[in-house]
Amino acid sequence: MNSSSVHADKLGADGAPAHLAAPQKAAPKDERVRKEGSLKRFLGRPEFASLAGAILVFIVFGFAAGDSGMFNLDGVVNWMQVAAYLGLISIGACVLMIAGEFDLSIGSMIGFAGMMVAIPTVYFHWPFWLAVLFAFAGSMALGWLNGYLVVKTRLPSFIVTLAFMFILRGLTLALSIMFANRTIVSGVGDLAANDWLGSWLFTGNLGSGLFHWMAAHGWIATMANGQPLVAGIPKVIAWWLVLALAASFVLARTRFGNWIFAVGGDANAAKNVGVPVKRVKTSLFVFTAFCACLFAVLQVADVGSAAADRGLQKEFEAIIAAVIGGALLTGGYGSVIGACFGALIFGVVQIGITYTNLNSDWFRVFLGVMLLVAVLFNNYVRRRVTEAR
Repeated sequence: MNSSSVHADKLGADGAPAHLAAPQKAAPKDERVRKEGSLKRFLGRPEFASLAGAILVFIVFGFAAGDSGMFNLDGVVNWMQVAAYLGLISIGACVLMIAGEFDLSIGSMIGFAGMMVAIPTVYFHWPFWLAVLFAFAGSMALGWLNGYLVVKTRLPSFIVTLAFMFILRGLTLALSIMFANRTIVSGVGDLAANDWLGSWLFTGNLGSGLFHWMAAHGWIATMANGQPLVAGIPKVIAWWLVLALAASFVLARTRFGNWIFAVGGDANAAKNVGVPVKRVKTSLFVFTAFCACLFAVLQVADVGSAAADRGLQKEFEAIIAAVIGGALLTGGYGSVIGACFGALIFGVVQIGITYTNLNSDWFRVFLGVMLLVAVLFNNYVRRRVTEAR
C-alpha cells in the first residue's frame, strides 16, 4: 500500500480528513410507530379492569368484614372454593367468547352431566370412574353437536345453545323423576370416595399432611379434637389453577391460540388466510362442555348427590365473569386470567356478604352493576384497539 492510498483512507467522503468529516444524519423516525410506556400498556390489558375490581372488592370487605373471620384460613378456603367452581366454566366461556361465540347451555350441561354420573352409579351399579368417563364423553359429544349446528347452519350460537339449554334442563328433570321419583339422586359420595379415580382426582383435599402438621404446631386453627379446621386445599381449586394455566398458555403461546383470536376478530379474513374456522369453533364448544362436566363431576363428588336444578343461571355468571375479565361481546379480545379474576370477585362478594350485615339479595344487584361497568370499560378498550392512532 502506497502513501497516497493511506492518505485517501484518512479522508472522508467529502474530501476532508476523517476526524473532521461531518457526522451522518440519523434516519428519520417512522411516524406510524409510537412507543408506549409500560404503565400505559398495562392499563390497556384486558385483565386490568378485573384486577382493579378485585383489589377494590378486597379493600371494601377488608374494612366491612376484616374482623369477622372472612380472611381467616377457613374463610379464604370458602370463597376460593366458590370462585374455583365458577372459574372452571368462566374459562370455557371466555375462550369461546374470544372466538366470537356464546354457549348458553353451560348451566344446563352441569345439571345433565351430574345426572350422567349419578344415575349409572346408583341405579345401574357402574363403577364411579366409568360413570365419569361416560359423563365426559356424553357432554363433549353434546358440545360437538352444538358447535356443528352453529357452523353448519350459520345460525347465531345464542339461538342454538338457548335451545339446548331448555332441552338439557328438561332431560335432567325427566331422568331424575324417572329413576329417583324426585329431583335429587343421592348416595354418590361414598362411591366416589372409594373409587380409585374419584379419590385421586375429584374427592378429598390436597396437602392434608401439611395442614395436620401445621395444626399440630399451632400455626392454624383446630377443632376441639385437635384436628385442623381446614383439612387441606379442595381439589376444585387445584383444577381451576391447572385449567387456567393451560388455557392461558394455549392462547398466548400456540398457533391454535392465534387462530382463536383471528376467528373472533374476523372469521372471513381468518378463513382466507388458511385458518380452519369451523374446526376451531367446534373444538371450543367441546371444550366449554368439558369445563361444565368437570364442574358437575367435582360437585357431585363433593356433595354426594346430583340435582335437577344444579347449574341454574351459571351460564350467565360465567359470561359475566368473562366480560368483567375483559372479553368483548363482539369477540377477538379477552383474557383467561381476567376471567379468573372475575370469578374471584364473585366468590369474594358472594361469601363476603354473609360475613357482613348486608342482605344477601344485594349480591344480584352487585352482579348487574359489575356487568354494566365491565361492558362500558370494555367498549372503551375496543375503541382504543380498533381506532386508528
